[in-house]
Amino acid sequence: MTRWTTAALLTTLALTGLTACSDDDSPSSVASKVASAASRAGEALSSATAEAGRRFDDIKNGVDAKDDVRLGTPATASDGRTTVDVTATNSADSAKSFTVEVDFTDRNGKLLDAVVLTVSDVPAGGTGKGTARSTHDLSGDVRANVPRAVRH
Repeated sequence: MTRWTTAALLTTLALTGLTACSDDDSPSSVASKVASAASRAGEALSSATAEAGRRFDDIKNGVDAKDDVRLGTPATASDGRTTVDVTATNSADSAKSFTVEVDFTDRNGKLLDAVVLTVSDVPAGGTGKGTARSTHDLSGDVRANVPRAVRH
């Protein structure tokens, strides 16, 4: 698998369920549903970041390559997802692959989504490119950063 995404889609589904309130719902019932959905959203994001950690833990003989990865400017694709170009520069003397975590945040740094992608077979002294794509629609001033990257 060259790229996997987080469980943030579950967050979207949980929040979508809030729009189906009936006339029998009291304000406290609706508030309880909102709190429950928010809790599930936080749990899904925590689970996704934990899964990203496990993905990195599985890499053997990897070298920290965070400084060798550059991101373009996040943009909204025609399907509503946020994308950002990823460029990895290989300073090794043989072809290597890069596993890169890209975090999408709001302007205050709040984590909105996280994805991990692999830029495969980057030639020695060369660059490789990939695209990180959010798992759901993101709105507002979305930013992207690389909290970790490994060359292997």
